[in-house]
Amino acid sequence: MVALGILHETWHLDAACRGPESALFFPPTLPERRDERELREARAKAICSQCDVRQDCLEFALRVREPHGIWGGLTEAERRRRLPND
Repeated sequence: MVALGILHETWHLDAACRGPESALFFPPTLPERRDERELREARAKAICSQCDVRQDCLEFALRVREPHGIWGGLTEAERRRRLPND
């Protein structure tokens, strides 16, 4: 469903996360230790901090309630805290 929503927007074409480091933005398929997760997330957030479309990315993730990965510089838990309680 998320992929369908992004098709109508073009901000993602300018995202700094595109390319070989895009895997940093999502947890691996195998479990990772807490320190590994924190390092991966910090590296992803550093990329986000330099991204020209960070705000568009975050707004999109909040709008579609994206449940996975780092979007707009925020983790899943950080985004959930910004959402209104339904």
